[in-house]
Amino acid sequence: MTQEEREGLRAAGRFNAELLDFLRPHVIEGTSTDKLDRMAFTYTRDHGHTPACLNYKGYPRTICASVNEVVCHGIPNTRPLKSGDIVNIDLTTIVDGWYGDQSETFLIGEVSEAAKRLVQTTFESLYIGIQAARPGCAVIDIGRAIQAFATHAGYSVVREYQGHGIGRDFHQEPGIPHVPQLTSTRDFLHPGTCFTIEPMLNIGCWETVLDKRDKWTVRTRDNALSAQFEHTLLMTETGPEILTLTRLGPQVGHRF
Repeated sequence: MTQEEREGLRAAGRFNAELLDFLRPHVIEGTSTDKLDRMAFTYTRDHGHTPACLNYKGYPRTICASVNEVVCHGIPNTRPLKSGDIVNIDLTTIVDGWYGDQSETFLIGEVSEAAKRLVQTTFESLYIGIQAARPGCAVIDIGRAIQAFATHAGYSVVREYQGHGIGRDFHQEPGIPHVPQLTSTRDFLHPGTCFTIEPMLNIGCWETVLDKRDKWTVRTRDNALSAQFEHTLLMTETGPEILTLTRLGPQVGHRF
């Protein structure tokens, strides 16, 4: 990967993080995810960029907004967020042909201690995965580290959905499972590889169910709470560089 290509990836990640910070003050009680979606669309287009999720394989909106038991791919709607909810906001944008992708789980108002602990552990599991990634390492090292950490904390890790390579296409090889899979012993993260880590942890079982009506919304099978955090990373010669760090969001070591 050339230096110019790396700079393209960095620019995409920076804008995606900027967009999340723009939405951040509005992810509060009383705001609908539909409003957040419209804000994200307008901000992205006003800056000359492209919402990557909109019409991707038929997905109807700009962002994914997954509330409470929704694991991922929640479609924004007009229901106002209420105190006690947790909501994952997942953003992907295209900047000059390069993709940036990230997500963050927000606590709305006063949430239960169980929800807060789940979100805290999921946030920490993202960084456990990042710390496990080293130049030339096998992808399985990431899944092994995340599963060990999450299981010790008492949570299950979603298996059906995973991180992925990213660049000039949304989803590329290698896949990045958040549990150890034997196929991941054959994939290596050499310098120049760009990829996402995006663990999804559940309070209950790891199994999920796809909504039969909209064909997108994924829920926990037992309707227990689920949380997720995601960053886009570029493997460099000295280690993984986080491309989607926000200025205003939680940093490593943050306590919710």
